[in-house]
Parts: sequence; structure tokens; C-alpha cells
Amino acid sequence: MAGVILPNMIIVRKGDSFDIVLQFRTNDKPLDLTDCIVKMTVRNGEDKVLFTKSGEIFEPASGKVRLKLLPADTNITPADYKTDIQIKLKTGDVHTVYPGDVNKVAVFRITQEVTE
Repeated sequence: MAGVILPNMIIVRKGDSFDIVLQFRTNDKPLDLTDCIVKMTVRNGEDKVLFTKSGEIFEPASGKVRLKLLPADTNITPADYKTDIQIKLKTGDVHTVYPGDVNKVAVFRITQEVTE
């Protein structure tokens, strides 16, 4: 369950599980996620999609969602990949929420393992 989320980078060890838990807020109040969709995409340098993860909205009224990365997701060659996380609101509007800086592309870094 080890990993790190930085403003522009998510770091996970190859083959590890990692839960990314987010809480959405607007105007300092929880954003109701009822009927919303949260999705994470990871791409390689050639823009090929390596995997996508749908968020599990576990407390809709509190704006809480979990993106559960499994060993099958992170068992890829240690390297830096591109990622983002988007939310599709019930109105149909789509917003990229990670990374927060619209001028940057987030890095999804897989580090080496030694056990396997």
C-alpha cells in the first residue's frame, strides 16, 4: 500500500498495490459525486494507453473517491509515464483535476522492486 502522491507526480513501486484517495470540494464544501465519473489514465511515451482506472465513489455526499491500483496495473517496466485524473460531472462537464497545474503533465513513476 506504499506510494507517494506529489503535486505533479505519483510514485509506486513495481508490482505494488496503492490506493489513491481523493476528496473533491467546491467553495470549501464537499462536492456531491452522485452520478459523477472519476477516471485515471496512464500512457507511455508514444501515447499508448497502458491502463485506465475508474474511481470507486465510496462517500458521494462527502466527495470521496478511491482509485485502487492493483499489482496488475503497476507491474510494468520501471520508468516515468504520463498520467492524469479527470472527473465527469453529472452535467456532462469534464475537468482534469490532476495535475492541478494546467501547464504541466503529471508523471506516473514506477520504481524498481527487489523481491521478485
